Amino acid sequence: VQLQASGGGWVQAGDSLKLSCAASVRTAVGWFRQAPGKEREFVAAISWPGTKTAFAKSVKGRFTISRDNTKNTVDLQMNSLKPEDTAVYYCATRDNQYPSESLNDYNYWGQGTQVTVSS
Repeated sequence: VQLQASGGGWVQAGDSLKLSCAASVRTAVGWFRQAPGKEREFVAAISWPGTKTAFAKSVKGRFTISRDNTKNTVDLQMNSLKPEDTAVYYCATRDNQYPSESLNDYNYWGQGTQVTVSS
C-alpha cells in the first residue's frame, strides 16, 4: 500500500490550504500531523467509501475531509489556518473501513508534507 501526500506550503494566518493524499485503497484514511518537538496527533479521518468522518477538536469547523473514489484521493481542506497548525502532515490508512482517531490503528503511512502558517 502506497500513500502520497502533497499540497503543503507556506501560508499566512487566516489563509486556506488543501492537502491531497493519493490513496488507492478501499479503507479508511486519516490525516495526522507532527509539530517540532511534539508527538504526532490525529487531525481528521474518513471512512470507506466516505460516509463517516471524524475530526480533532482543534480543527473542527475549520477543516474538512473528503475523498474522490474515482481519482483515489483523499483531500484535507484547511481553512482559517492558525500558526499552531504548523506541522508536517501525514496521511495514513488502516485495514478497516471505519475511521479511527488512534494513531496506532493505522498500518500504512505516506511521507509527510510540510505546512507552515505564519502570524
